[in-house]
Amino acid sequence: MTSLQPTPSLEPADTLRALFDAALAAADPRLTLPAHLPAPPKGRTVVLGAGKAAAAMAKAVEDNWDGPLEGLVVTRYDHGLDCKRIKVVEAAHPVPDAAGRAAAEQILAMARDLGPDDLLLCLISGGGSALLSLPAEGIGLTDKQDINRALLRCGARIDEMNCLRKHLSAIKGGRLAAAAAPARVGTLLVSDVPGDDPAVIASGPTVPDPTSVADARGILDKYQIAISPQVEAYLSGPHSETPKPGNAIFDNTQAILISRPQDALEAAAAKARELGVAPVILGDSIEGEAREVAQVMAGIARQAAQFGQPIPAPCVLLSGGETTVTLKGSGRGGRNAEFLLALAVALDGHPSIYGLACDTDGIDGSEDNAGALFTPDSLARAQVQGLTGKAALANNDGYGFFSQLGDLIVTGPTRTNVNDFRAVLVMPKTR
Repeated sequence: MTSLQPTPSLEPADTLRALFDAALAAADPRLTLPAHLPAPPKGRTVVLGAGKAAAAMAKAVEDNWDGPLEGLVVTRYDHGLDCKRIKVVEAAHPVPDAAGRAAAEQILAMARDLGPDDLLLCLISGGGSALLSLPAEGIGLTDKQDINRALLRCGARIDEMNCLRKHLSAIKGGRLAAAAAPARVGTLLVSDVPGDDPAVIASGPTVPDPTSVADARGILDKYQIAISPQVEAYLSGPHSETPKPGNAIFDNTQAILISRPQDALEAAAAKARELGVAPVILGDSIEGEAREVAQVMAGIARQAAQFGQPIPAPCVLLSGGETTVTLKGSGRGGRNAEFLLALAVALDGHPSIYGLACDTDGIDGSEDNAGALFTPDSLARAQVQGLTGKAALANNDGYGFFSQLGDLIVTGPTRTNVNDFRAVLVMPKTR
């Protein structure tokens, strides 16, 4: 006896967009932050922070804090909000600029001004590593910019990027907590990293750093990243090591995750069930080259379409994490557009499979889109316009490919960041 399958209540493209919208809503710090606010201190409360969600987090604090409040947060250009007591500064991401450096200097100075009766409420989210860029003594901003560009080009993982960033910084890798001691430090985090490790999110400015200078040097060697004599001299010196677990400066600190990639996936799964689609969460921390991850996802989707495994259609395969792209072409990409284009090429017009891949911060890499959508006829529509998926993929031009099809997803800044969201929808075979 066969069981009846649910009937999806929306068209495939609308279903995918509804899942993404549900994921974004679950990660909104204005909804998730208030329940985690600490008790007010005897002294001052100073709010400091950095990241793509920093302005939304600051607004949530202002709207829910009973008592005096002051502070400064730095976020990406166009990601600000109007706050009355907490200053919001905008700066460049992913390559840092002078505005981010000036904001980081102010943040470090404000932390150093705290006393034992004061509270540092630190608001940290993804993107904070580039936005909170204060090079260590002897290192120039251009050194940090060059290394950031090299890391972005070579396909380094986020934990590798942040390990190196911590060891070249005057504020990251626990150094902000060191500056604030002996004040109480409460850190609220929106996670955008696989594993949700507070030491990796925005390079962990208020938490112990388990990585070492030797680890940082290993990353330079692995990706053959050239460094200036100034960087070499600093890494060889006594002050390049970060504060480690067990250090007394962390005795009066606490870090709390308020939004995670898993939360977004679970919200999308709940929405899928509501729409008559069975969800399968494949993982919240999937890493690897975007096109290789796409090959794996294509294989799973085909298995579901042909054999009903791991679950029969209609179903949706949900995943999060952060893929990487090793640039070889000159096109306009973004890791989500690259993943989706590789998925479309691998599926080669499969009639039952659709997909969406977006960055939850609303910006796929450095472009103006969150990601894109593909349908079974994407490759055929492209061919009519003189495009081929394989050629666009070889040129790392996912943005250009989906832009010409009109299939980019543009949300604008979402003011949250729980990493990438991928949904591959498998529909029942038509008879």
